[in-house]
Amino acid sequence: MEKIYNDIEKILVSKEEIKKRVKELGEQITQDLEGEDVIVIGILKGCALFFSDLIREIDLKVDVDFMICSSYANDTKSSGNVKIIKDTNIDVKNKVVLIVEDIIDSGRTMYNLKEIFKVRKCKAFKVCTLLNKQERREADIEADYIGFEVPNEFVVGYGLDYAGKYRNLPEVGVLKPEIYS
Repeated sequence: MEKIYNDIEKILVSKEEIKKRVKELGEQITQDLEGEDVIVIGILKGCALFFSDLIREIDLKVDVDFMICSSYANDTKSSGNVKIIKDTNIDVKNKVVLIVEDIIDSGRTMYNLKEIFKVRKCKAFKVCTLLNKQERREADIEADYIGFEVPNEFVVGYGLDYAGKYRNLPEVGVLKPEIYS
């Protein structure tokens, strides 16, 4: 069995940097959303590690749920077709929805979710993403809380995958191009 680091070109964000930034994000969200009725919704599977660490840093009483949305399949680029595979089952009317995502790339998934939650009459729609790939943005959406800005490279680790692999890497790294090309 081949070791995971053999496929990584370089580390972009260390586990120490992630831990520090997640704590800061949790503190900021706590401060900003204090007094609100908040639902924190993680977008699976990529957000799982970030989500778990982040919600433990939010010092508020929050409802927690998950959604599964897909636009990548086993490709390295979004298809542009966003499918909701598992929806939330919590009523969001008049509540603050905080979406937790692993990475915002084209922005299409977040844009579509914003439109969906607008129809569902949430009080506010907020987005927290571990990684933001601004230069790839195609949709008019910005995150309210950003862990790290990353360049236009194929990143994996800390929940992010390629074809279901590399989620368990404790850092965020750049996958060697020969792995996915």
